[in-house]
Amino acid sequence: MSFFAIDQATARLNRSELAVPGSQPSMFEKAAQSDVDVIFLDLEDAVAPDEKEQARKNIIRALNDIDWGSKTMSVRINGLDTHYMYRDVVDVVEQAGERLDLIMIPKVGTAADVYAVDMMVTQIEDAMGYKNRIGFEHIIETALGMQNVSEIAAASKRNESLHFGVADYAASTRARTTIIGGVNPDYSVLTDPDHGANRATHWGDMWHYALARMVVAARANGLRPIDGPFGDFQDPEGYKAAAKRAAVLGCEGKWAIHPSQIALANEVMSPSEAEVTKAQRILVAMSEAETAGKGAVSLDGRLIDYASIRQAEVMVEKARQIAAA
Repeated sequence: MSFFAIDQATARLNRSELAVPGSQPSMFEKAAQSDVDVIFLDLEDAVAPDEKEQARKNIIRALNDIDWGSKTMSVRINGLDTHYMYRDVVDVVEQAGERLDLIMIPKVGTAADVYAVDMMVTQIEDAMGYKNRIGFEHIIETALGMQNVSEIAAASKRNESLHFGVADYAASTRARTTIIGGVNPDYSVLTDPDHGANRATHWGDMWHYALARMVVAARANGLRPIDGPFGDFQDPEGYKAAAKRAAVLGCEGKWAIHPSQIALANEVMSPSEAEVTKAQRILVAMSEAETAGKGAVSLDGRLIDYASIRQAEVMVEKARQIAAA
């Protein structure tokens, strides 16, 4: 390991994250009663311009009045390039900051964007005398943000997670697609003809590079990488496939834009009983090997070593978090 120590962000269960429009307060109670880990009340894309002010009031009232239980609560503010943003931060943090765990910042492009919001939130917290510090979630959803993702991830001690905003990212990079988070048949490989002149088409994941790059930036700075939305909420198998790809890359959660996606995210982003059992067996086997003065040992016909311990510990810790929720 490097001598450079990485401070880990506040530990939170973040398998599923539900988007709830601030302009639709009728949805708030249902969200509060759901099995989702994190809720973000939205002031940005899901709210029309002429509804922004009322949505802000709705969210402030809801944070103060609704019993959200132990759920992690976040608010997605409007972008720094809008005149709504400063009032989102000031009003929500001043009037409901004690029940707010996170602020979600959309379309983060540079580390300076993070600094600007950090400065505002710090001054409000100090003026209000809040004891708890609000964390930051950043949506990486532009070419500029992806270019600067490493600097963004390191820009504030408030940073907790990076999220891949696939739809706006597609628009920013001018990707040839209108879907949100799904696959594209044009992003495929055509094999050479075999002896019978037959050829096969293998679809690929056009978001692989972007998501993998974001995961590295997040993990290198102790943050949680979270996969963003999957637009077709009538395609649960497609959603699960996307979530599984994200989980394999290192993401620990995925957005739910519809309540039906919550259970899917929780399922995919939770280690199975078999995986946890295997991880526990690895820890036992390596403990016995260490006692015997060995740095590696065979388990089920496979080599395991100290790197295996670190992998297994991640799995067991996630299971512990879920059990404690």
